[in-house]
Parts: sequence; structure tokens; C-alpha cells
Amino acid sequence: MLSREDFVSRFGGVFEHSPFIAERAYDAGSVTEPLTASGVHAALAAVFRAASPEERLGVLRAHPDLAGRLAVSGELTEDSRKEQSGAGLDRLSPAEHARFTELNSAYVEKYGFPFIIAVKGLGKEDILEAFETRIGNRRDEEFSTATAQVEKIALLRLTSMLPEAE
Repeated sequence: MLSREDFVSRFGGVFEHSPFIAERAYDAGSVTEPLTASGVHAALAAVFRAASPEERLGVLRAHPDLAGRLAVSGELTEDSRKEQSGAGLDRLSPAEHARFTELNSAYVEKYGFPFIIAVKGLGKEDILEAFETRIGNRRDEEFSTATAQVEKIALLRLTSMLPEAE
């Protein structure tokens, strides 16, 4: 079994900039060998769901804006950079970038956290459509949707790091 330090080092960033999730999962003894994507995800997601609303909000706020200033300045985490690049968000036209910037600002102002969507398999048009639809949601609906998307992103990241059980 990995040591706590090694586990947190390896999986502490799966939930964006929120190593407390990996720490608590390890400390609870909910991580078992063999490490699989679904097993580690179940342990981490249980901690995320049990976290206080303020802690979950902190995890949401740790996510970058899509095609936002961190992407433009090259300051995304490696996972976020790959995810956004895979969806074509690093190749927006000036008009598309302006639309994302406008939506990001309106969304954060309305909800208090950035728009979060698991972009794997989506194109920029799909993401814009979801953005424009979801900005009409009530805050509680959007908080629920965003936390579900965070869990989906975590599973996708773990799937790229670990095998599935045979």
C-alpha cells in the first residue's frame, strides 16, 4: 500500500487543488489495494460528498475558468491544460474567446464559482451550448450540477492514471 504521503502526492490534485480530499480518504482507510480508478474514485467522491458546503464550494472555486486568463497566461494545472486543449479551447477565435469571457464573468457573478464541465469528448460548441443553458439554472441546481461535473472530471483523471479492476 502506498504511504499517506505518496497517496496524497499522487492523487491530491485529482480534485483540483484540493489535497484534503485524498488526505481524508486515506485517513479513513477507505482506499484499498489494488488501486483502481473506480475504487479510488469511490473513496475520494465519498469524502467530497461528506465535506461541508463551504469546503465543496472551495473545490468548485479551485477550478479555472474555461478559456480564461489562466489558460491564456499558461498557468493551468497540467490536467486542466490537457482537458481544455482537447476540447479546442486553446484555439478559439477572438469572437469565441470574447463570448467565453462574457459567460465566465456572468456565471461567476451569478453563482460565486466558475462554470465547470467535464470537457472530454466535447467540442467548444457543445461547451458553449451547455454554458448558455446552465446559466439559467437556480443556484442550488447549478451547485449540484457543478459538483457532479467535478466528480466526473476526477473519474476521468483517475482513469488516465490507474487501471480498472480485471
